[in-house]
Amino acid sequence: QVQLVESGGGLVQAGGSLRLSCAASGRTFSVFAMAWFRQAPGKEREFVAAISRNGSSKRYTDSVKGRFTLLRDNAKNTVYLQMNSLEPEDTAVYYCAADPNYARISYLSLNRGSWGQGTQVTVSS
Repeated sequence: QVQLVESGGGLVQAGGSLRLSCAASGRTFSVFAMAWFRQAPGKEREFVAAISRNGSSKRYTDSVKGRFTLLRDNAKNTVYLQMNSLEPEDTAVYYCAADPNYARISYLSLNRGSWGQGTQVTVSS
């Protein structure tokens, strides 16, 4: 497993931007596909975006396409989620996850892979 620490959350007005970071330690970062999930109050955790081990492949949930961009820097053991044009519906706790298998990371359950502790994103209207 790998240890993950998220940062960059906060309070922002609708239409604003935030950049979340997820720093990894403990294992070779480049062997892991990375993903972000989010969980809004009273809702189930949902997949947001994923990136392959070398960054060549990415996928996003439909609601964030064109607004969110996922990047990784394997030299810094960090993955970034750039969030633009934020909407109140984006309010949630955002979690970073790691798994060696890019094909299945979108469906990663809490008892598999590695997870961070989460960072709160609040978008006011």
